[in-house]
Amino acid sequence: MAPPNRTARVAVLGSSVQRSRSSQYPSRGRSALVRRTVLGVLVVLALALLTISFRSPTSGALHDVQGTGATVLRPFQVAAGRVARPFRDVYGYFSGLASAKSENAQLRREVRVWRARAAANLAGAQRSAALAKILKFEQGPAYPKDFRPVNTAVISFPSGPFDQQVAIAAGSNSGIRLNTPVISGDGLVGRVTNVFGSTSVVTLLTDPDSAVAAVDLSSKGVRGLIQHGQGNTLLFDRVPKEQIVKKGDLLVTQGTVERRYPDLYPYGIPIGRVISVGRSDIASYLTVQVTPFAHLGSLDTVAALVATKHTPKLP
Repeated sequence: MAPPNRTARVAVLGSSVQRSRSSQYPSRGRSALVRRTVLGVLVVLALALLTISFRSPTSGALHDVQGTGATVLRPFQVAAGRVARPFRDVYGYFSGLASAKSENAQLRREVRVWRARAAANLAGAQRSAALAKILKFEQGPAYPKDFRPVNTAVISFPSGPFDQQVAIAAGSNSGIRLNTPVISGDGLVGRVTNVFGSTSVVTLLTDPDSAVAAVDLSSKGVRGLIQHGQGNTLLFDRVPKEQIVKKGDLLVTQGTVERRYPDLYPYGIPIGRVISVGRSDIASYLTVQVTPFAHLGSLDTVAALVATKHTPKLP
């Protein structure tokens, strides 16, 4: 049987717990009501301040209060600005550096574009000048009759020091055949040694297997054979040492002397100028060095001389 004071203790504890639970709800309700009331008052106060500020932007009590507040906060603004200035400077430095790098890259791209355009313009000007020389020769009295020019561009150059061939952008479709003479605006270049439909291979005068019959215009009657010499020079070979050849003499192609033995090159195409003449007691011929008129190492535009009449066949 339970002691008599136990029932009373349980009753007291039960009543205390129930009172504490019931007392929590009114406190929560009052706190929510207080927060809503404060929020409403602040909203109304903010609207009132905005209204007063719009109605009196430059005068009135509110304006004075704003000025006083700005004056009070001014030291804090200055301090904040001094604290933030190093960070702004660092940001500005890196931002300026990134902008400078971007502008530098843009300028480099523009320089490359303009440099390419300048190179293209220079190449175009050089090609125009070379073509103008060719046209001048074609319209001059020295141009060989019974030949028509095929003006074209040089599309490849010698691949090495021992390669003396170039490719041109014209072939059998333009009437070019084997052994067609090729000239530049300055003089003889060589002859066609391989032909394709739209391209041809030209062997230069400086090739060891090249040989051109030539005549000295300054000393009439002096004939010889233009062959490969040392470096980029030519030799006026097979000239008897009794003949008179002087430094500065002009050499041109001899052309066909006997119809039964037609020459590959028509008469009068400029070849080069004599730069030295040597004689030896033990040699039968003069040693005559010639520099070619055509700039064989920097050809750009040339003309192939296509015969308009068939070459007579040998008996």
